[in-house]
Formats: sequence, C-alpha cells, structure tokens
Amino acid sequence: MQQGLGALKMSSDDFWSLTPIELECALAGAFGPGMPPAMQRHELGRLLKQYPDKENQCR
Repeated sequence: MQQGLGALKMSSDDFWSLTPIELECALAGAFGPGMPPAMQRHELGRLLKQYPDKENQCR
C-alpha cells in the first residue's frame, strides 16, 4: 500500500482494483526491475560442477 498510494500516488480505488501482477508492473515501470529470480537447483548444480570446491582451502 505504501508504494502504491505513496510513491505511485494512486487513489485508493485505483490501488485496490489492481491485480498483483499489475502492481508489480507499475512498480517496475516506476523504479526499475526488482530482484532477479532465485537460482534454480539445476543451475546451482551446474555451477558446482564448473567450479568445484577444493579440499583444504583454508590452509
């Protein structure tokens, strides 16, 4: 509500008529994209294979 009513200066009627996706798009249009999507398990597995931990790294 704070972002919609305050930052975007929407009326309460306009704010409450939005779907969550519409609000997300309005906020992204005003402030840029939000956080990138979380890494998926298969992406982490690929990175672990590409950059394996080495034993005894703290020595």
